[in-house]
Amino acid sequence: MSALLKLSSAIDWINEHIGKLIMWLVLGSVLISAGNAIVRKIFDTSSNSLLEIQWYLFAGVFMLGAGYVFLRNAHVRIDFISARLSKRANAIIDTIGILAVVLPFCLLMINLSWPVFHNAYASGEMSQNAGGLIRWPVYFLMPAGFALLLLQAVSELIKRIAFLNGTTAEPFSHVEEKSEAEQLAEEMAREATLKQTSAKQ
Repeated sequence: MSALLKLSSAIDWINEHIGKLIMWLVLGSVLISAGNAIVRKIFDTSSNSLLEIQWYLFAGVFMLGAGYVFLRNAHVRIDFISARLSKRANAIIDTIGILAVVLPFCLLMINLSWPVFHNAYASGEMSQNAGGLIRWPVYFLMPAGFALLLLQAVSELIKRIAFLNGTTAEPFSHVEEKSEAEQLAEEMAREATLKQTSAKQ
């Protein structure tokens, strides 16, 4: 299990650093979008390549960031159910979900998207828009993104199994701290419960 946890840590390191790098793509997309809007207003001209690079960058953030989101435990959950379950119950549900859904889905998407990228790369496919960009880099984001998500799913599976067999004390890499409002609400709920208990006595 120790070797698997080291593998999990290595995968986490990769997605952590990729997540931090792709944050710059957001800034790049904003700057290009703003620059394109200014040029269009002032000079009444635009460029298809500038328009396309914006959605290339957005696609990069969306696809390459999936593994990072999984690492940070920031993906969508049904909170009103998961919050009522124990860590062990959530870990079991996660393990089943990763094995039954996430891993097969990632493998399927890699298998389907790789030929699309390969054909575009081999043919040098270009955008149909005048002055548009070459297509294979954005097609590559599909298999690359799902490969990163697949790796992170393996990492998360290792951590859930390690938690279930007692090797680690926490099934998640990152546990979101409760906000001040949530802490206040919990404190008020505790006080209300104490008052009710005192009144009954």
